[in-house]
Amino acid sequence: MVPGVIRQSNHLTFLPPVKHFPLSKTALVGWPGLCALVIFLLDQFTKFLVYHNWPTPGENEIVLIPKVLKLVHWRNLGAAWGILAGRPWLLGLLSLAVALAIILYWKTISEKEPFYAIPCGILLGGILGNMIDRLFFPLGVVDFIRFEYWPAFNVADSAISCSVVFIIFYEFFRTKRAAGEKAKKG
Repeated sequence: MVPGVIRQSNHLTFLPPVKHFPLSKTALVGWPGLCALVIFLLDQFTKFLVYHNWPTPGENEIVLIPKVLKLVHWRNLGAAWGILAGRPWLLGLLSLAVALAIILYWKTISEKEPFYAIPCGILLGGILGNMIDRLFFPLGVVDFIRFEYWPAFNVADSAISCSVVFIIFYEFFRTKRAAGEKAKKG
């Protein structure tokens, strides 16, 4: 059983058990909390490496795959594709609100569908990683992975995107499966 998750099915049996913490029924702990922590630390560590090796944004790049992928140091003052650029305080507050919502409604989320536990932990780690940049670094969020025809991004952006896409696909197929089962009964 994943601590912090009320299991209603055997979706998460591939994970080894984790020792229960005192707040495991109400707080984000266990594997989801570990995922959030790992994503947060990896995001902050990679941004630290970029910032300290290339202190000035836009001056350096390393081409990994010509005309496809390179490492850069760019700053984003907004969200994805520069949305709400110049309003880091608003994005920081929105990030804080979503992070608090995930934490405060953790028990409800995990009781509804335990399979959301890990993706929500990954989502939380990504949100917190970018929130730190927005609230404490006036130059904006450090982005450093750049595909030729795609805006630069970072580990937190990847975690947020992948977890949200996973939740959407999972919900779509779960709803479709439930409708199919209902049609068989009806």
